[in-house]
Amino acid sequence: MLPEEIPFLSVAELSGYIKKKEITPVETVRAYLERIERIDPKLNAYITVLADQAEHDAELAGREIASGNYLGPLHGIPVAIKDQIHSKGVRTTDASKIRTDFVPAEDATVLSKLKAAGAILLGKLNMSEFALGDPISSAFGPAHNPWDLERNPGTSSTGSGAATAGFLCATSLGEDTGGSIRGPAANCGLVGLRPTWGRVSRYGVDGACWSIDTIGPISRCVADCAITIGAIAGFDAKDKYTHQVPVPNYYENLGNDLTPLKIGVVKELMDTDTMGTNPEVVSAINTAIEIFAGLGAQIKEISLPLAKHTGAIVRTITHTERVSIHPEWLRERPQDFHHNTRVAFMAGNLIPAQVYYKAQKLRALVRHQVLEAFKDVDLLIQPTSSGPANVMNLEPGVESLEQAKKALVEGGFRGLYSLSGAPALSIPCGFTSPGDGALPLAMQIAGRHFEENTVLRAAYAYEQATTWHNRRPPIS
Repeated sequence: MLPEEIPFLSVAELSGYIKKKEITPVETVRAYLERIERIDPKLNAYITVLADQAEHDAELAGREIASGNYLGPLHGIPVAIKDQIHSKGVRTTDASKIRTDFVPAEDATVLSKLKAAGAILLGKLNMSEFALGDPISSAFGPAHNPWDLERNPGTSSTGSGAATAGFLCATSLGEDTGGSIRGPAANCGLVGLRPTWGRVSRYGVDGACWSIDTIGPISRCVADCAITIGAIAGFDAKDKYTHQVPVPNYYENLGNDLTPLKIGVVKELMDTDTMGTNPEVVSAINTAIEIFAGLGAQIKEISLPLAKHTGAIVRTITHTERVSIHPEWLRERPQDFHHNTRVAFMAGNLIPAQVYYKAQKLRALVRHQVLEAFKDVDLLIQPTSSGPANVMNLEPGVESLEQAKKALVEGGFRGLYSLSGAPALSIPCGFTSPGDGALPLAMQIAGRHFEENTVLRAAYAYEQATTWHNRRPPIS
């Protein structure tokens, strides 16, 4: 196999070659580093590339595997993580001038778990400043979508989406508050899983909103997603919000038979009038429904009346909680924030307590509606976004009142599961017409708390019945 072909292998495929010693971790890392050097100037997905350390770790992994100490499917696999996840001895910037020189003293638990599984850290990935969810706010410049460099790769895990879709890492970690794993996955044609709140440790992760933040994988296919979440999930004594719930072998449990699963379709989010859902998205979801039915699932329409309001509810909670983490920065260093971040934080400071309180009451109602729905069905499906990735507006400031309202509505596609804490996965379900540049469209699959296994199994069955995951962006 030619070195330049290695980055295009899935984790599942690459791990097989490494286990059989047909490809070495050193060859793998060098192939990725060469591609990063050549492609990343166009994507700006990385903030920090750890070339020397990655080669050193690859040599060590190679010796371990050669001696018979193979750790599993991530051993020798190059990964990358969002730059709000702490890395010992390596700066963790949150894509902000304020954190440019911050070097953590220890790894975040998720990074420790990746390393324990044998994964090799290639570097730290670009993001929206302080994970606020604005594509242009990074102090290191915006990341770009490999499908169209002018388009949004998805916020706030911008670099995680861009790097994974651009084949600059084998799999990555993002952080999802209002949808920052699922959004980048949708925009970049990837598989992104927001696990159950409390399934994955957040120890050593710079918070955005403590009551919603969740760490999870952004991968190129469902199998890779299953491998990645399997490595990082589980109870952590350092994070009191993690749950002592057994972690199944997600990868080995994947299969194609969906009998006798019951799948509900959230009708409010298929509404082209109220939610502005693109007709191409609606058509793609309807086709997916037919595929699910053909795989043995029972389909039922489900109504979640509060779904269309969840974007506004999430935004109220997250903006209030974000600005409360380090209020002194806004008072003492306002000039060091990106303009859009500064405006958002100042607005968060002005949200009255009674509005935040009302948002939390509404959150409880949303959670109730979602849990009630799961009494009737095993899974819920809906669009991940109203349409494909939009063109980034590189000018700071609020474009218009209409655009601001649209952004709140857009947040409703992912807000249901941010507020309820249920696991939700985004997966490609089609592409726009060639005249639109053939951009990815995405479907969201959600399940009951701690039933990521069911979500992944359904996603895998759908993926195997389609070919969307085989398409590559035109970046070269």
